[in-house]
Amino acid sequence: MDNRETLRQQIADLVTEYHAEAFAPSAFVPGESPVPVSGKVFDDHELRLLVDASLDFWLTAGRYSNTFERKFAKLLGVRHAMLCNSGSSANLLAVSALTSERLGKKRLQPGDEVITVATGFPTTVNAIVQNQLVPVFLDVELGTYNVKLDHLAEAVGPRTKAVFMAHTLGNPFALDAVGELCRQHGLWLLEDNCDALGSRYDGQLTGTFGDISTVSFYPAHHITMGEGGAVLVNRPILKKLVESFRDWGRDCWCETGRADTCGKRFAWQLGELPFGYDHKYTYSHIGYNLKQTDMQAAVGVAQLDKLEGFVRARKDNWQRLHDGLADLDCFVLPRPTPKSDPSWFGFALTVKPEAGFSRPELIAHLEDSKIATRLLFGGNLLRQPAYRNVQHRLVGDATNADIITEGTFWIGVYPGLTTEMLDFMIQTVRDFVAERG
Repeated sequence: MDNRETLRQQIADLVTEYHAEAFAPSAFVPGESPVPVSGKVFDDHELRLLVDASLDFWLTAGRYSNTFERKFAKLLGVRHAMLCNSGSSANLLAVSALTSERLGKKRLQPGDEVITVATGFPTTVNAIVQNQLVPVFLDVELGTYNVKLDHLAEAVGPRTKAVFMAHTLGNPFALDAVGELCRQHGLWLLEDNCDALGSRYDGQLTGTFGDISTVSFYPAHHITMGEGGAVLVNRPILKKLVESFRDWGRDCWCETGRADTCGKRFAWQLGELPFGYDHKYTYSHIGYNLKQTDMQAAVGVAQLDKLEGFVRARKDNWQRLHDGLADLDCFVLPRPTPKSDPSWFGFALTVKPEAGFSRPELIAHLEDSKIATRLLFGGNLLRQPAYRNVQHRLVGDATNADIITEGTFWIGVYPGLTTEMLDFMIQTVRDFVAERG
């Protein structure tokens, strides 16, 4: 072992000591200590790999990125996982890839329609709008908060080319019905799996049903890199397209820091460029730079080892909240979609109109007790100012989306919550309900 390796080991050992000092757990004091809806859960392993990557000073995608992509794809049972800088970027890449001329008649073109839900996360819908496509909105069920199926077939029109939906709060949407619709009409299926890593539908992991699926590694999600996301595909053509849009739109498929993978870097003739124009500077798409750093990927590599335990904790925490609130008839309680085994992202509650109190009143009480809450993202997006002038179709009505906008919120189930915290959450809600009769 040369001196550099000796120093790396010493630094790593010091990082472990630092973690023990800087991130020691503190006692929970009900009503004073915060109860977050989400957060990063880590130990010294993440810090050690993060520092190790920083010592390489490679900075952009590198060895840890390659390791994560390989391990993550194997874990999910897909052929290819491509890292990017966020789940929102992953959504943009997924939709953008399907606009490529290389897909022939299957490509998405301006004015084509994509079926989604009215209560989707904004950047699921934004990727549709930003590619000059038309979102077709459907209402959702209360309880599962996923697409209502009664108008699903009706949503398909002459220009419908794809379906893009998220598994809401980790709860899978009805993949059999949606998948069958896509097969019948030759539609692309895109899964936003950002909130549902580890969820299963009919025994199969979500994120593996779609032609393209996306994942987020923001600190709120099931595993984290701080920022970061991934696009999952099985078809090599889609891998190449996603990577092109992610890497400036270039035609070259060389990894960062490498050249001439194809063996004819200066022997291509594409477009109206002269023969031999450098393939590394030949662009076949209107792309971006959406890569992540190797330091982020290093954190992800450490987090992968914890994913199974994280998923189990989320399920246990959700069940404890459900059991503790199940007898309260003032709420619509969350429920799994049939055939699903969710890796829950949050615990949703919808305040019924006859409850005797409002959502703002309950949220104020919880927040005053240091229990953090979140709304179900943007609620009915058609009521949001950003979407006021967006071209779209609404099939059926948005009755439940409006109910969600007025009455739904969620609290946390993430692995950092202790039994004490969960029981305090339950008791705080129950006390509030009892006071209001």
